[in-house]
Amino acid sequence: MPEALSSQSLSLSQQLIRINTVSRNSNLPLIELAADHLRSFGVDVRLTFNAEKTKANLFATVGAGKPAGLILSGHTDTVPWDGQDWTLDPLGAEVKDGKLYGRGSADMKSFIACALVQAKRYQEADLPYAIHYALSYDEEVGCFGVKELIADMKDAGITPLACIVGEPTNMVPAIAHKGVYRWRCCVRGKEAHSSLTPHSVNAIEEAAKLVSLIRGMADEWREHEPRYEGFDVPFSTASVGQFQGGIADNVVPRDAWFHYEFRDLPTADVNLMQKRVLAGADTAQNAMKNIASDAGFTFEEICAIPSFLGSDANAVTQLAKQLSGEAKSTLVAFGTEAGLFKQAGIDTVVCGPGSIQQAHQPDEYVSLEQLARCEAFLQGLAKPQRIKG
Repeated sequence: MPEALSSQSLSLSQQLIRINTVSRNSNLPLIELAADHLRSFGVDVRLTFNAEKTKANLFATVGAGKPAGLILSGHTDTVPWDGQDWTLDPLGAEVKDGKLYGRGSADMKSFIACALVQAKRYQEADLPYAIHYALSYDEEVGCFGVKELIADMKDAGITPLACIVGEPTNMVPAIAHKGVYRWRCCVRGKEAHSSLTPHSVNAIEEAAKLVSLIRGMADEWREHEPRYEGFDVPFSTASVGQFQGGIADNVVPRDAWFHYEFRDLPTADVNLMQKRVLAGADTAQNAMKNIASDAGFTFEEICAIPSFLGSDANAVTQLAKQLSGEAKSTLVAFGTEAGLFKQAGIDTVVCGPGSIQQAHQPDEYVSLEQLARCEAFLQGLAKPQRIKG
């Protein structure tokens, strides 16, 4: 059993939770707190901003210039709590019955806090490799920030060999997750009085053809796609999450739009999935354009989180097992930034405190026991070991 959670890690976790970093808000107060903490030990900090300069990623290195290197990765934004039935203050960071409550407690500010507290330990250990901190913005709405962070890291010639993404896995190393891809489809038809439907193009009905196609694809995968055992749902899925169109019952609708998503297995090809939708749109709009030349479909990708497939054989997975005391790895259903780090050529594992069952829920919490395990895990990195790709 790990020792009790340190007061420093608990206190910093509470400070981070009390900063409202719902994705629609700025994350700069949290980033500035983290940057000040690291700079107090003489650690240089790199910031990359969004276009509006209202949000930032943080990348910092303890042991700059050393070969190899391990990233500790976490996102700073949270989902909102609007309309949820909380019994505690979402920003209160209250400790009760061995649990730390608050939005982001499990997903994933407590991991960030525990990692930041170890910076001085890593510095004093004079490790033969670097420890990198990678804190991102806008993970919850599409992993937008980390893409800028990785690009900046490459531009700076920083080439870490391994990454630990501290999403909540109950401290069991996870080596795979599905991808998450979402599109907005806008349909332009031709309006008319509902008594003159042959002279119109009904945008809702045309949109429904694609919705039906997407549903059919989902049914096909459920019935026939080779299973990837270990996932709660061991096949790829598709769903339509939003649909809107029309202005009145007696007006054939000119416009409609809907959002749909694919959650693809690591063994699936999301590009082929989307090509099927585009082919269905091309077929439908040929007839639409015979009535109105400007009728048709347009698509906008609004989320692209690649699937992640690591390996039990990777050194970083073996390291995570050693430090967590877990003999086996797991798979997780939710998307993370791990796939993007893997695409950048960095061997990655997902391992962090708490359960995804508590994330995004009212009265979100992480147990102090899980945080103590996380702290012990991170402290173990201060002991020199071999990190390789």
